[in-house]
Amino acid sequence: MGHYAEYAKVLTALFVIANPLGAILPFLTLTADQSEGERRRTARITALTVALVLLASAFFGDALLALFGIRIASFQVGGGILILLIAIAMLHARRSRTSHTPEEMEEAADKTSVGVVPLGVPLLAGPGAITTVIIYAHRAQDPFSMAFIVFSIALLALSIWIALRLAEPLNGFLGKTGVNIAMRLMGLLLAAIAIEFIAHGLNQLFPGLSK
Repeated sequence: MGHYAEYAKVLTALFVIANPLGAILPFLTLTADQSEGERRRTARITALTVALVLLASAFFGDALLALFGIRIASFQVGGGILILLIAIAMLHARRSRTSHTPEEMEEAADKTSVGVVPLGVPLLAGPGAITTVIIYAHRAQDPFSMAFIVFSIALLALSIWIALRLAEPLNGFLGKTGVNIAMRLMGLLLAAIAIEFIAHGLNQLFPGLSK
């Protein structure tokens, strides 16, 4: 991962797949009975959870794959397919059920730790985001590249905190139509990223395909 285009891909992929704007409505729903102070705390816990989960994925993802004997090329193909399914759902202006299910949201409404589950995991730091971080961390060939991944995760967490802290005014300003338009645009970008992951993985698994 040695040029600026790759760095831009990392940042874009993380923001598109986590989709902080898409978490505004679930946040407002799950914190409807909370005071303003409790909402601020939930927003902070959510952002911190996302940062910790993705940082752990970046630094220990390769070791986990090795533990189960999974090749990174196979993981890229499988992860790319998963991300493509998420992108298709976003193109239809809805979140994929790989991020969360209605049953999980209903169960979470009765819990006080909604900032961790389901807002932090799996809504924002879901399978797609974790997959993306592991793949890009594997490609990082030098300390600067890894540092940029850490910076991207920190920037994402900060953006999530800001989006959730301003959830009510943002929801009023964008409205459901605005959020849906943004989600469709991000879904298109995410589909392209997913295809790139799949193609890269297939090329490693079957080198003859590139000839």
